[in-house]
Amino acid sequence: MVAQNNIFTIRELSFFYGSSRALNQINMDINSHQVTALIGPSGCGKSTFLRCLNRMNDTISGTRLEGQVILEGQNIYTEDMDLAQLRQKVGMVFQKPNPFPKSVFDNVAYGPRVLGHSRKKSYLVEIVEKSLRRAALWETVKDRLNEDALSLSLGQQQRLCIARVLAVEAEVILMDEPCSALDPIDTQKVEELIRELREQYTIVIVTHNMQQAARVSDQTGLFWLGELIEFNPTEKLFTNPDHELTEAYITGRMG
Repeated sequence: MVAQNNIFTIRELSFFYGSSRALNQINMDINSHQVTALIGPSGCGKSTFLRCLNRMNDTISGTRLEGQVILEGQNIYTEDMDLAQLRQKVGMVFQKPNPFPKSVFDNVAYGPRVLGHSRKKSYLVEIVEKSLRRAALWETVKDRLNEDALSLSLGQQQRLCIARVLAVEAEVILMDEPCSALDPIDTQKVEELIRELREQYTIVIVTHNMQQAARVSDQTGLFWLGELIEFNPTEKLFTNPDHELTEAYITGRMG
């Protein structure tokens, strides 16, 4: 069993779109080698918070952040932060699968090539196979590596996107509703993959599916109107929550 330690320490985090406050003084410790689920109704700040963890919100004009996001002892919101290095370390899997219009092989090899690992073809072949195996996709696509990635099913495309993150040796995988576009069978495959990957990676997942949060996560946070209402071990949050609002939300009386 891996000893638990914080990989992210978030303190007094507030985030603004112009003059509109989307997050209000969020405090959270995210453990390494665990799955942290973020739940709550639409528009409550879950995805905004997720994007704060690798500064994806920087691409949106007129935004502003207050507070600290500490990744392994380093504040990622300093002027000298290397964003490319940050996003390599903290990868993102989006709601809708977004493979590049390239072959399956080139999708996975894209990141390593950008990082300068293209000099040895044997290395690329090795890392592509390794990443596809970790994403539980190798047996499905090993004879289709030169085919267009867009020819894969949606579920296969999503696992390909996960393999793309793994190929650049990410430590943290952020997932923004990764199963919302998938059918129940592909959803189950992705959930099984999440449980396997937490042995080697830290995963933070936004989901509207509370049953999914209960199935895959170790810790769960409930967001409500930009506030973090409760953050507890998943079993406790779903069976013995600290706050009435949490109980009302998970029982369907609110939200």
